[in-house]
Amino acid sequence: QVQLVESGGDLVQAGGSLRLSCAASGIIFRIDAMGWYRQAPGKQRELVATITSSGRTNYADSVKGRFTISRDGAKNTVYLQMNSLKPEDTAAYYCNADIMSIATGYRPKDYWGQGTQVTVSS
Repeated sequence: QVQLVESGGDLVQAGGSLRLSCAASGIIFRIDAMGWYRQAPGKQRELVATITSSGRTNYADSVKGRFTISRDGAKNTVYLQMNSLKPEDTAAYYCNADIMSIATGYRPKDYWGQGTQVTVSS
């Protein structure tokens, strides 16, 4: 069974930093794109950042220059380094990955983590 497990969410003051981690577990053949999304109360889930298997990154305009996404292929893990946090960054952050595994018959399937809460106080 393939799972994504996030960690690193916390309560932090504005201007502070946090590092989120998301590890994929299970019998995995390959992971293509990985990414982070967030959802604030009463709002739709939105893209924060994505990274391809070759390392190409994409960021939402609202986090460019403050957040950095990276991945460790050997550990099947994606990270989100968040600096200069603002109250408007407060949300549940979700990890997403496109994974091929024995469970999917080696076909790509979209997986989501359970979410980790980031709260930024002013």
